[in-house]
Amino acid sequence: MSIRTAHKILITTAIVFFLFYAIWEIRNYPYPGGGWAVLRGMISGTGAVGLGLYLRYFLKASKLR
Repeated sequence: MSIRTAHKILITTAIVFFLFYAIWEIRNYPYPGGGWAVLRGMISGTGAVGLGLYLRYFLKASKLR
């Protein structure tokens, strides 16, 4: 397995986990401390979007080489 393939797999896995955590936290909104749960969910969602953009950049850059 090349380092590029491993990198793609790890980034994709991180995106999935970030999204799962964001959904899990946002679903905890009705419970006590829900405001903080929404904040954590939004931060996690932002992290997933950031990693998605990085993965897109990485895929384009790896095709150029």
